This record gives sequence, structure tokens and C-alpha cells, in this order.
Amino acid sequence: MRSAWMLRQLALRPRAAVGVVGAPFSRGQPRGGVEGGPDLIRAAGLLDRLNQQGCEVKDYGNVAFEDVVVDEPIGRVKCVRAVGGANQRLSEVVQAVKRDGRTSVMLGGDHSLAIGSVHGHAAAVGGVAVVWVDAHADVNTPLSSHTGNLHGQPMSFLLHELQHEIPVLPNFSWIKPCVWAKDLVYVGLRDLDPAEHYILKLLGVKVFSMTDVDHLGVARVMEETCEYLCARVKKPIHLSYDIDAIDPSVAPATGTPVVGGLTYREGVYIAEQLSQTGLLSAVDLVEVNPLRGQTEKEVQATVGTAVDLLLACFGRLRSGNHPPGLPSETDKPK
Repeated sequence: MRSAWMLRQLALRPRAAVGVVGAPFSRGQPRGGVEGGPDLIRAAGLLDRLNQQGCEVKDYGNVAFEDVVVDEPIGRVKCVRAVGGANQRLSEVVQAVKRDGRTSVMLGGDHSLAIGSVHGHAAAVGGVAVVWVDAHADVNTPLSSHTGNLHGQPMSFLLHELQHEIPVLPNFSWIKPCVWAKDLVYVGLRDLDPAEHYILKLLGVKVFSMTDVDHLGVARVMEETCEYLCARVKKPIHLSYDIDAIDPSVAPATGTPVVGGLTYREGVYIAEQLSQTGLLSAVDLVEVNPLRGQTEKEVQATVGTAVDLLLACFGRLRSGNHPPGLPSETDKPK
């Protein structure tokens, strides 16, 4: 049995405060089903498992998005009104989570939702650094995108340096750039459009492609990432994690899988290392699409991987954990 002293120590230790926001939204891309991601991730036990590892969790529910019926393309850009309105609403909810003093966890939904999630985070806390873990850079502008799908464009709306490349669009007047290129790091890229490659080179963005992961190893990649982000002012970190960063042999139920991705171990290691910086302030986990799995086993594997990535963001280590409130040897009374 635990001593009364140990129980008092447990009660005094602060618990990580987490706010979970579901964003069941799919209009940033053409494939239905991704709106089912948030509830599937919850159903896999995310909230209970976060509680079990010492977090104090509040579920803010799913954001209610307006059903935009008439949403004709603007040039090549599709579903502009729906995406703009949804992200404005999401930004407001993320700001509320941060005002409550919690680490925001946004469950997508497609990756266009990062516009609202990152904006809301920055609006609440000031400048942020962004770690974008993805097979894709998602930095096409509305003018450079060949598909017109906004889930391939969110970073262009968020970067100060690209503000002059963004045309006036319906339901987007609220968005103000909030990230500097020097505060952005990509990990896991392996499918870039030529325009995206040009933008990243032009802006001098820190990029670790899968070639770099293969060459350096994920431990060196994350060491360099953390050193890069902490070398200047240590800004709160926003981790935007697209499940398609993970190889489709591990997480196949997603809309735009690309072979040659991160292994399960590499993917979890990235989250573990960012957690240990003590700067992780918001997390997106997006693009889990149950309708893209060929079997129920594929869907469950993808959802399970998403849950494990999020648990790693909040301190779960594969080397083992003990209850977070337990005192260390140095805390024991003499």
C-alpha cells in the first residue's frame, strides 16, 4: 500500500491539461469518409488512455460546421466558402481551449483544418513554431495548386512570407498569417509538387525529407529539429501530424497514401521527442479516413497508430512509464 505521504505527493503533482476538439470535416479534399476520423479515434480509447497516463482531459466535442450548399469553385480552388467558414469556427474553438490553459488536440478531418487550428493557437498564445509531419508539404498557394484542393494549401495561408500570393477569397478575410518560415520544420516529405519545392527553397524552410530520414536516421533528424527550434526564442510548438506521413503498410486508411513513409517506430519517436521539449502546445492529427481502408483490420491499424502517436505526444514512452505523480528518490522524506 502507498504511504499517506506518497498519496499526498500524488495529489500535489500537476497533471497535463489536454483539450480534445473533433473536427469532422472533409471539404478540403474530394474523398468522403475523413469526417469519421474524430469519433473513431475517440472510440479507440484515446481519452481514457490519456487519463490513465496522467493527463487531465476535457473533450470539447465535435465542432459544428455550417453546411454550405452552394460553393462554386473560385478559379481552380474548390469548396472555398465551406473551408473558410469551417476554419474560422475551428480557430475560435482552439482559442477557447488555449484560454482554458490546455494543450489543444484537434482530431481531423482533412488537413485544410490546420488553417484554423494553427491560427487559433497563435491568436491565443502569440508566435508559434510549427512541426509539419506529412508526406506532403501542403504549401501550394491557391494560384499554384493544380488540383484546387485546399487540404494541399493550408501552410500558404499561414506563412507571413506568402501573404502576397494569396488572392481574396470568400470566407477567408478573417485569416491573418501567423507563422514565419524560420519557425517551420517539415519531417517526412516525399511527394512535393514543383511549385512547393520552389517555395520551400525560396523561403529557406527547414526540411527533412524521407531521404534525409534514411540518411541521417530519425534520432539525428529530431535532434536537429529540436536544436533548430530552441536555438532562438523558444516558441510554443504546434505539431501538425498527417497520418499519411506513416507508411501505408502501417496506416493505409487515408486519402492520399504515398509509399516509402515513416515506420511506426519512427513516427512515434518524433512525437516522443517533441513531447520531451516541454514546448508542445497544440497537436493536429488528421486524414484518418475509414472508408479508404480495404478491410476493418486496415482501418483499426490506422486508428490505433493515430492513438499511439497522440499518447506519445503526452509522455508515453516505449521504455516504460510509471504513474506521473510518483515521487522520485530525491523527493522522499529523510
